Amino acid sequence: MHALWMVLAAFFFASMGVCIKAASPYFSPAEMVFYRGVIGMMMMVWLARHQRLSLKTRYPGMHAWRSLIGVASLGAWFYAIAHLPLATAMTLNYMSSVWVAVFLVGAALWTWRPSPANPKPPLQGSLVATIIVGFVGVILMLRPNLNHEQAFAGMLGLMSGMAAAFAYMQVVALSRVGEPETRTVFYFAAGSALAGGAAMLITGISPWADWNTLWLIPIGVLASIAQLCLTKAYAQARTSRETLVVANLQYSGIIFGAISGMVFFGDKIPLIGWFGMFLIITSGIAATVLRSRSAPDAPSEER
Repeated sequence: MHALWMVLAAFFFASMGVCIKAASPYFSPAEMVFYRGVIGMMMMVWLARHQRLSLKTRYPGMHAWRSLIGVASLGAWFYAIAHLPLATAMTLNYMSSVWVAVFLVGAALWTWRPSPANPKPPLQGSLVATIIVGFVGVILMLRPNLNHEQAFAGMLGLMSGMAAAFAYMQVVALSRVGEPETRTVFYFAAGSALAGGAAMLITGISPWADWNTLWLIPIGVLASIAQLCLTKAYAQARTSRETLVVANLQYSGIIFGAISGMVFFGDKIPLIGWFGMFLIITSGIAATVLRSRSAPDAPSEER
């Protein structure tokens, strides 16, 4: 059942992407981040009451940092979805596993102090190869024939994956100090609403878009449902092997995104783009496997 919950989470995240792309001609990324946060807050408050869980926290600073980097990732991702094929934007955001591998290698180099007993940092060749393959995939997806706006969106999509990796590591830290998932998601939603609202003071509020305004509602609803499914998937994974299966099934969201993009928006991705997508998925899975060997009980990533 844990595998099914992750597939459902991936499907709902991809469905959220469809709604974001449909709403993007009428609303700015700031507005979509704001409404996604407001709706997510309401759902988490309801869930906390159902669970009889207090939303008060002893770690406001940790939640503030998680919200800051999470909102940066979310806003960049929303912009990428609006200007790129849906599958491309989702794939770039799923680079977070590869970015975590980059951080692990960087940390090993940063803390290395040359000595006769430790002549070189303990880098794993397989981890470095995973990073190289992932970024080769990015180059193939963001090929030179993209126009300037698409290239900028591609860079933001790539940065959204890097910010998501920072957010993931902060979620790990919050989990280790005992913060429940519902509380973490609530404060992330609150940060999204606050940051989105502040950005709207600068970018302005879009006019009423008739029935198209309704696209804002499922963005928050689908995101919250997806996070709950993702939580259940990891909660029901009892062994390291089951956790690894769940972590790798998250990449089914890219497949859902590709199918949705072609069906609903007529997205066309050239063969070289599909190959780049394959390399990124492969490197992401490899990075997840390598990471699980050193931290088999690491908690889930959020979006």
